[in-house]
Amino acid sequence: MNATGLGRIGQIALHVSDADRAERFYRDTLGLPLLFRFGDLVFFDCAGVRLMLEGGHEPRGPGHAAFCIYLRVAGIDATAATLKTNGVYFEQPPHLVARMPDHELWMAFFRDPDNNLLALMEERRPGAAA
Repeated sequence: MNATGLGRIGQIALHVSDADRAERFYRDTLGLPLLFRFGDLVFFDCAGVRLMLEGGHEPRGPGHAAFCIYLRVAGIDATAATLKTNGVYFEQPPHLVARMPDHELWMAFFRDPDNNLLALMEERRPGAAA
């Protein structure tokens, strides 16, 4: 961890036009292990970094992200507060995205100076301090 609390990359999201075709390519052609699929969201393991393919997206114009890099943090609220004091503007404050069987997934989205989409992500375990 560094001074702002950012950890390793936890997930990279790519927008794809056809989730079925992309799943076959990444699973069968590239040989990546399929973690799970939820509708048009397909998740693979890339040596500990999760790759999320988000299907059904047509090419977008300038200013629209075709990807997102998710940075793991241990405490999303404290990390977001630190980054805010450093001048980072968050599109939304940290918020609950999904309840999984063993954790809650929290995220907060922001952009770099070139408008690339980035996110903080915390996998909050039961009993862990927020």
